[in-house]
Amino acid sequence: MIGQLRKKDLFVILEQLGLIMIGIGVVTLTPIFVALIYNEGNYISFLIPSGFSILVGYILRRSLRGKNRRMGLKHGMMIAALSWLWAALIGSLILMNITHINFLNAYFESMSAWTTTGLTILNVETVPKSVLFLRSIAQWIGGLGVVIVVIGILIRPGTSASRLYKSEAREEKIKPSITGTVKTMWWIYLFYTILGIVLYVLAGMSIFNAINTTMTNLSTGGMSVYNDNIGGFHSNLINLITMVIMIIGATSFLVHYRVLKGKVKDMIRDIQFQAMIIIIFIFSTLIFINAHLTTMDSVFHVISAITCTGSSIPSTSAQVAWPQYVKIILIAAMIIGGSAGSTSGAVKLIRIVTILKGYYWELLRVLSPAGSVIPKKISGKPVTDVEVREASSYVFIYLLFIFISWLVFVQYGYDALNSLYEIISAQGNVGLSMGITSPTMPQIPQIFLIFNMWIGRIEIIPVLVLIKASLGALKRF
Repeated sequence: MIGQLRKKDLFVILEQLGLIMIGIGVVTLTPIFVALIYNEGNYISFLIPSGFSILVGYILRRSLRGKNRRMGLKHGMMIAALSWLWAALIGSLILMNITHINFLNAYFESMSAWTTTGLTILNVETVPKSVLFLRSIAQWIGGLGVVIVVIGILIRPGTSASRLYKSEAREEKIKPSITGTVKTMWWIYLFYTILGIVLYVLAGMSIFNAINTTMTNLSTGGMSVYNDNIGGFHSNLINLITMVIMIIGATSFLVHYRVLKGKVKDMIRDIQFQAMIIIIFIFSTLIFINAHLTTMDSVFHVISAITCTGSSIPSTSAQVAWPQYVKIILIAAMIIGGSAGSTSGAVKLIRIVTILKGYYWELLRVLSPAGSVIPKKISGKPVTDVEVREASSYVFIYLLFIFISWLVFVQYGYDALNSLYEIISAQGNVGLSMGITSPTMPQIPQIFLIFNMWIGRIEIIPVLVLIKASLGALKRF
């Protein structure tokens, strides 16, 4: 039956999910080295959850390997959706043991880290350095994508790699093969990570802070080692470096590959990069002129919003006091997001460009003589009516989920504009906050924010596929 999850489908999903569980376990073990360096003594808190993830993954792989089951796109989507839930679970178990927060708060914090959202309920200046590093490496891995990381390291070339790559809403290919593409992305990511660390150290950061700040801003995650985020460093030079890193993170890996190969003009010609720079200039100017924020505040926060990084300069209380005009501009930027094929979130620039071009082409069609052929291209590439409809449909369903969560928050008594800001920030995986996110917020709104972060990271469709298949399976029992 159409839409039903059959037993053999479950085996396909669990076999590949086992591999990802192993990868997640290895990632969450790495903060042990930080704990050793700083003599924190919380090793068991990392060992048990990480070991559990590795063990479960190994058992699934061992028991289900070699059954010659073919993976389809639906399997890849369900694997991707479940992978993020599992990653957040393992991270939350670690956080509960070390910071002694309840499960829901720990799961929220972990989901925020893995999905590169950056909303936090922790007083980060009181937690161990190993926890700070856990959040940073989760964002760094999450920026590429949990599944993408596994493809690059563990999965052999072939159909499985291709299906999993597409499952996390990625289409661009740098190399002929998917595994070649992912490995190239890895090298580009590592190059910019090292570059960012060097720049921050030269600007006066400690090596620990430089590593963490680079990982979270390059991944467009935005979590910080200070409660006041980048503002805690009190340095305009660090602010400038951060703005550059945020833009790098929100630019397509394909563009970076061409630039690193010497084709610098390709970045200038890229329609998404052009759109991002134009929007940054217009929005920053509007805020500076009409809201009277400083030039640094205006430009920094527009970049932070559109790249979906969520880094900030002033304290949260100062941001809450911003004029509503500023909040509305930043809401627009957080909905638009960065480039497709980058670490950024939200709707993505290419969809916005495609929809606007679609309206323009429709206008031309109406005004042109009957039978006229309207050329439909973006950056020299043909665009079909189907692609325009898909972009429009995605934006509609994206805004629909925001609206549903918004109704819940208003029902709980939150300010309408501030709650809309918080929800859009969560679903766009941004992390800018109006102070609503806190360890004492009601459970239902907190659960909705977790859901928003989850669906925003993998672009909704894989979650809908998982829900539909799961409901179909339940009907059989």
